[in-house]
Amino acid sequence: MGDTFSSLLELGGPVVLILLVISIAALAVILAKVFQFASARVGRHGLVRQAVTQWRTGERNTAAQNLIKDRSLSAALVRNAMDAIQMLDQQPLSSQERDIREERLREEISARAADRLFALASWLKALDLVTQIAPLLGLFGTVLGMIDTFQTLQESGAAANPATLAGGIWVALLTTACGLAVAIPVSVAVTWFETRLEKERAALEVLLTGVFTAGSSSTVAST
Repeated sequence: MGDTFSSLLELGGPVVLILLVISIAALAVILAKVFQFASARVGRHGLVRQAVTQWRTGERNTAAQNLIKDRSLSAALVRNAMDAIQMLDQQPLSSQERDIREERLREEISARAADRLFALASWLKALDLVTQIAPLLGLFGTVLGMIDTFQTLQESGAAANPATLAGGIWVALLTTACGLAVAIPVSVAVTWFETRLEKERAALEVLLTGVFTAGSSSTVAST
């Protein structure tokens, strides 16, 4: 396998070497993003949905306490919103003043959620750039290889060997294949990350809306 790898680098030239470096860097970023998504428990909303349901039925202390053991991104944001609303409930505020403060709180939590989602989206643009550059680099290597092949063919004149021409062409096409081999899996990874982020963004919007539209504790208790 090592000999095959060495021969691939020798045949493909510097373009294949560049693609190799890009693929290693892309793999490192993908693994780091997988760890980041797993640490933030992206897509895991079971306990949070249950807590929001408890919150809306009046079990506010229980809902907030249940989220302490959940280390997901959504749990942290929803718990912050619940704690802040409970602090508002304890203050002697008029209805108008409470509405103003709650609206400011909602904007603050939304901004915090956007910031956390932005952090999760970091480096995805770099991976997307890899999916665009890798095929172009492969094509560039193919063009250079074809130029070299036809230049050799021209110098050979009437004594040109068709087998040599065919060999030069397939070596030139090798860089295109390497570029596509790098771009395709990275493109799949980027699509997967972006899909998870969109679902997380939608879930956060639904969960936070459920918390803020539940009304004050006195209103919930009276219902």
